[in-house]
Amino acid sequence: MKITDVQVRMFSAPIPPERQHRTDLGQAVKAEACVVEVNTDEDLRGIGPAFGSPPAIRAIVENELRHLIIGADPCAVEHLWERMYNGSRAELTERSGYSFPRVHRRGETLAAMSGIDVACWDIAGKALGVPIHRLLGGGARTRIPAYASGGWAPRDRIGDELLGYAGRGFRAVKMRLWGDHPFEIREAVARVAAARTALGADIDLMVDAHGALGLPMAVRVGEQFVPLALRWFEEPVSPDDPAGYRQLRARVPVGLAAGENEVTRFPFVGLLADGALDVLQPDIAVVGGLTEARRVAVLAHAHHRLCVPHVWHSSLIVAASLQLAAGVPNCPIFEVPMSRNPLIWELTTPEFRVENGEVEAPCGPGLGVELIPDAELKYPYIPGPMYR
Repeated sequence: MKITDVQVRMFSAPIPPERQHRTDLGQAVKAEACVVEVNTDEDLRGIGPAFGSPPAIRAIVENELRHLIIGADPCAVEHLWERMYNGSRAELTERSGYSFPRVHRRGETLAAMSGIDVACWDIAGKALGVPIHRLLGGGARTRIPAYASGGWAPRDRIGDELLGYAGRGFRAVKMRLWGDHPFEIREAVARVAAARTALGADIDLMVDAHGALGLPMAVRVGEQFVPLALRWFEEPVSPDDPAGYRQLRARVPVGLAAGENEVTRFPFVGLLADGALDVLQPDIAVVGGLTEARRVAVLAHAHHRLCVPHVWHSSLIVAASLQLAAGVPNCPIFEVPMSRNPLIWELTTPEFRVENGEVEAPCGPGLGVELIPDAELKYPYIPGPMYR
């Protein structure tokens, strides 16, 4: 089997005002998704998610990556990954066993690679008639405990929001450090304390700061979180400050999670060596696809750490992340977005099932999902910012 073509499909969905939420990122006004489609000479087609600027990802696929993989075997995922990552020096890499990546190997290049990589895993599963998690090692689990990822309400309503998730069977919930208010430490901590009071001690609580705190402020906030028994404090400092995680770990006894903005396994090596993180959160549509996310999971497991993928933006990312979570041994919980973004729930079929706080990995061949018919007609891509 050989790859005959690679295409990029772009989607967006305006968010009605009554469904918009606000965080430190701004007011969410639009959702968007980018899907890479790989076609073969045996009429098998694979699809994979790529997160970044859809026009930029399309340009990278068409001008930088397509020529590297046309005519190649789509099931040779490791070979294709290294060929895309190393470019003209791929042969040198294969001979030596070391990576010699090209200069433009980060950012949307890795996002574009992620989409191609997942699409090739999708083809491999379809060719063998098995879900991807079987190819990853047999399937560590098929039903995965989930946590509800939301928590945008102001202090006087945050308890009701999170209790609503608990009422649907979730035994763990995550909230944003910012609600619909300007950031101020006292108010932020008060919101989290109100959430803990409402939930009681039996529901796990996580807090996500989106990497928007400097180290001194992260320490002040983290110290006040200690009595609130968080399961983890997510991205308290910038992903550009890996030393900040190590310093925060030394000063505050709170579980730390991060990694959704990292590309490739290499930054995770340093974070693990420093003992800075308890939970690694690669985003499959950013880090380099399933091939690289699996490598991150192995690294985490070797350091007695969890690998819980970051899940957002589209249902194709949900599907790929479920395949990883079902196929590796150190992913005991799964992120389920509570956003009303229709691309998370309606871009693919069949729909995901969340029952009693658990989510089931798709069991069909490959990813186990396909794009809905006429997806571009329902969700045409419209340029413009996602946040305002």
